[in-house]
Amino acid sequence: MSGFVTAALAFPAVLFSFLLIVVIGYWVLALVGVLDVEDGDIGFFGGVPLPLSLSLLVAFSWFLSLVGTVLIDGVSTPLRVGLGFGVLVAALGGGALGTRLVVVPLRRVFAGAVPSRQDFVGRVAVVRTSTVTEDFGQAEVAAADGASAIISIRLAGEGNLGLGSRVVIYDYDSAGEFFWVSPLELEAEKD
Repeated sequence: MSGFVTAALAFPAVLFSFLLIVVIGYWVLALVGVLDVEDGDIGFFGGVPLPLSLSLLVAFSWFLSLVGTVLIDGVSTPLRVGLGFGVLVAALGGGALGTRLVVVPLRRVFAGAVPSRQDFVGRVAVVRTSTVTEDFGQAEVAAADGASAIISIRLAGEGNLGLGSRVVIYDYDSAGEFFWVSPLELEAEKD
């Protein structure tokens, strides 16, 4: 048992050991009901909830770094540090690959997840009104599934947005039920 603890607390496995403790703590708190894991604002990554994707990434990376740490245990110190960084990179890459292999089949399980208005934040929209102000404006935005929606938008401060302007949605105001937007300035348009 002491060999396991020594390996888990050696570089680079110690980095992932700490993250694994955080992940286990998160899931214990979720299990006892302190955290609401069904909150729609958590977000998705790869088609599954973000906490699940990150938990899988940490778990796979921890395991691979632990194996790598054990394999480089008998190497001299200067070479061990270099190999440790190699194990760190390999563990992250292998963890990402392992996560992807698990997440892809899980997408079907979470495919029926209810979309929220927060899903539009970060997307590009096209203005469909003659002007956009702090009090008025509408735009058309495409959802992740390809469907489009007409949404109410607002522009903070002064701006010159009209019909056909492209904007980036950066926030949702749930009280007013509208999205805050910013003009999308492409490098080609600035010249």
